[in-house]
Amino acid sequence: MNKPLTGALLALLLTGAAAAPAVASAPRDTVAQAPAPAPRAQAATAVAVDFAGTVALSNCSGSLVRTPSSLPGDPALVLSNGHCLETGFPAAGEVVKDQRSSRSFSLLNSAGSKVATLRAGKIAYATMTDTDISIYQLTKTYAQIQSQYGISALTLNDVRPAQGSAIKVVSGYWKRIYSCNVDGFAYRLKEGEWTWKDSVRYTSSCNTIGGTSGSPVIDTTTGKVVAVNNTGNESGESCTVNNPCEVDQSGTVTVRQGINYAQQTYTIVPCVGAGNVIDLNRPGCVLPKP
Repeated sequence: MNKPLTGALLALLLTGAAAAPAVASAPRDTVAQAPAPAPRAQAATAVAVDFAGTVALSNCSGSLVRTPSSLPGDPALVLSNGHCLETGFPAAGEVVKDQRSSRSFSLLNSAGSKVATLRAGKIAYATMTDTDISIYQLTKTYAQIQSQYGISALTLNDVRPAQGSAIKVVSGYWKRIYSCNVDGFAYRLKEGEWTWKDSVRYTSSCNTIGGTSGSPVIDTTTGKVVAVNNTGNESGESCTVNNPCEVDQSGTVTVRQGINYAQQTYTIVPCVGAGNVIDLNRPGCVLPKP
């Protein structure tokens, strides 16, 4: 996992905290040799992605999020990883639902400066089974946050991201943005006792580190959140903690040292009902139940 940060690891990583973010190289155009070349298709305009709406946790990153149907008066939600919970890693098969929490989050503006401290009322949902997510319900509404701090929530996309799409991983903890593409998808991603389904695999430019756990993965065409950053293979081991392996439908195991992953978030959308309540019985909701 892109580990939550503690003591010695934090001190080690601080030495590299100011490094420039990795950026995927843009492909060069090729010039047609025919006398009358056909016009090239226009590339989609990229959305400017910054830190607005991201949050820093005590040990991880996260983001203020809404679904396409969330209303201004709904209690706001913060998305991070299940392994970033203040109570520790949920066990395989464990689901946390509606558990009281007073955790605080540093809300950032577009420049990455802290503009407010937000506070949770509860952990609305969290698990490390099939996916690696935590969803906190805050004590303020979207309208209150917008009015008081001028920050809008990021929107969760309700469709699966496409292979090859350009993405940015935005870490509120490090105030660092990684740029790359969706390289593909892992049918199953196994790490220690946990197994995640249909995980996003990044191209190598997104070389995320400890503390980036929980960062929103933003599609640069739509500006919407398509995944949440959670892990990477650090030393080339197979299926161990901090060294996830890919397992395909036939059971073949592949290890990709230095490659990082995220968990898709479109599956969250059907599980959020009126008032931003997590309802695991809603039609189309496939998140694990307690």
